[in-house]
Amino acid sequence: MSDRLKNTACVRLNGPRVVRARVRRRFGIKSGTRIVFVEEGDHVIFQPVTREYIDSFCGIFKQKPGEKSVVQGHLEERRAECDWENHWKRNSKPTG
Repeated sequence: MSDRLKNTACVRLNGPRVVRARVRRRFGIKSGTRIVFVEEGDHVIFQPVTREYIDSFCGIFKQKPGEKSVVQGHLEERRAECDWENHWKRNSKPTG
């Protein structure tokens, strides 16, 4: 029997019944592990959300040396706007 057939599960009214122990061990699936079903074209990917999966995202938005973060850029823009508003308020006295 091919490996593909050995890794099948029967889907019933309330979801899959069995995920083979070998597959659970390989992918760290334990009781209570959340699963994400990702659609890619005509395929469905069964992705367990494990600590390793979450950790794999660490650093994907890492900045290059000298590059500002979006938050840092926003704070600098806001600070400049406040400085300009304060300067305008101090230097525009009502004439009367």
